[in-house]
Amino acid sequence: MAADEWNNKGPQDLVTLSLCIKIAVYKMQLCSLSIAYACPYPNSTATMEHSVHNVDISKPLTPTTFVRPVGRLFAYGTFMGFCISTHETCDQHFTCLYFCSVYFFSFCNATVCHCRWQTNQTSHAFPLCSQFNDEKKLMGFHQNLEDVTEDQLSLASIHYMRSHYQEAIDIYKRILLQNRDFLALNVYVALCYYKLDYYDVSQEVLAVYLQSIPESTIALNLKACNHFRLYNGKAAEAELKNLIDISSCSFEFAKELIRHNLVVFRGGEGALQVLPPLIDVISEARLNLVIYYLRQDDVQEAYTLIKDLEPTTPQEYILKGVVNAALGQEIGSRDHLKIAQQFFQLVGGSASECDTIPGRQCMASCFFLLRQFEDVLIYLNSVKSYFYTEDMFNFNYAQAKAALGNYKEAEEIFLLIQGEKMKTDYVYLSWLTRCYIMNQKGRLAWELYLKMGASPDSFSLLQLIANDCYKMGQFYWAAKAFDTLEKLDPDSNYWEGKRGACVGIFQLILAGREPKETLKEVLPLLRSTQNPQVEYIIRALRKWAKDNRVPLT
Repeated sequence: MAADEWNNKGPQDLVTLSLCIKIAVYKMQLCSLSIAYACPYPNSTATMEHSVHNVDISKPLTPTTFVRPVGRLFAYGTFMGFCISTHETCDQHFTCLYFCSVYFFSFCNATVCHCRWQTNQTSHAFPLCSQFNDEKKLMGFHQNLEDVTEDQLSLASIHYMRSHYQEAIDIYKRILLQNRDFLALNVYVALCYYKLDYYDVSQEVLAVYLQSIPESTIALNLKACNHFRLYNGKAAEAELKNLIDISSCSFEFAKELIRHNLVVFRGGEGALQVLPPLIDVISEARLNLVIYYLRQDDVQEAYTLIKDLEPTTPQEYILKGVVNAALGQEIGSRDHLKIAQQFFQLVGGSASECDTIPGRQCMASCFFLLRQFEDVLIYLNSVKSYFYTEDMFNFNYAQAKAALGNYKEAEEIFLLIQGEKMKTDYVYLSWLTRCYIMNQKGRLAWELYLKMGASPDSFSLLQLIANDCYKMGQFYWAAKAFDTLEKLDPDSNYWEGKRGACVGIFQLILAGREPKETLKEVLPLLRSTQNPQVEYIIRALRKWAKDNRVPLT
């Protein structure tokens, strides 16, 4: 067989592409920015509404009147507030406080149905419509908004909830220019800058508020979250200690927030003990538990936890994309990969995220799944300066380079990866092997195989070396690989590949591109096969060696 005949007979491509997104998950550990306190009776709304329709609220307000139908201490207090708010002489500031309380404790439906709004009806109902995703009512109230502080603050809150952070900042700054004593608005602005990944700016704005209110739970927590993003978990934990020190029985609502964020700051330590009870208390708890499962390679558990979540924020869309991509690659599901690609495209193509780092990573992931690697490199190059030392980024970056045939650059990038777990992954080993071979470094490819030892993937890597070395004219390493394959699977046609590679070595010797001494290593490879053709080939090689005075011993 001529040396080039095997090219059309070898197995198909043995290198697979793997979008590496499970481990770092875009650095998406999600600190909770809100106060960790949810209503202990999340379904109390119906009970309160039932009481409204069945109790004569014109009678004196006494505990015995309300405890029986409601049956819950918190609901009793809320119901008292409701009745007071309906009285004609009720001060509108009390109504506002009552609204904030029931909104905070998720009694939104009862609030919008029964409270008698006064001059600030629009500013109260506006966020409620957003909470219920009632776009029709939302637009109706939007048209009624006036250029007064209350209405503008409500509009800013809607922008924040819809991830329109710059629009919210513009409103808050405009109000601050007119009302310098509205210090709390600095916290809102800082929250928006945090969401925009401007952590240093967030710190500067937040410092203005902390100078006046140094014990603010929300502000101290946000400061810790900024430190986590700017520095590391230890720095964040040190900041959170200030919040722990001031937390007492009167700050019980902060305890769950602290426990949650400590898990994040400590890289997931204690996640299984802390996060499950907080899933319905802190919205980020579910997402962080999903991230924990992904890091443990428990993709199925991560999928179970997130599959029914309807994403509303970029982080939720990204995480659902990551989980579906990981599951699709693990079980070979095109449907899951398609879903992942769509989620990534939604985030990366959105006006609010297209120019952010996560948005560009999403577009890179989208094109990676679509196998459009030129587009992948466009987006990865745009964020390269932020991730050039990160293994996950380099793994995807090198794969995209190699997929386009830029093997020299791909090899250099693969060798930057430090994590042992990734360096022992078959996808990494197979791509690095291919890069070595394409860069005429067959010996290094063979050494990679020898380091693998006996493993389920070693046979596939051996096939890759045999076929790629053959195609690239590195016949010596191809012959060694085919010889080993033949010993592992004697009934196969690997003899044909080995025969062609041995003939190829001889051709290179004749052309002066291979040392003549290599010929003596070819003979043992041929003799290991029981085939009538072996003796014929060996006789021809011996005759040439004798005529050209090449020692074979």
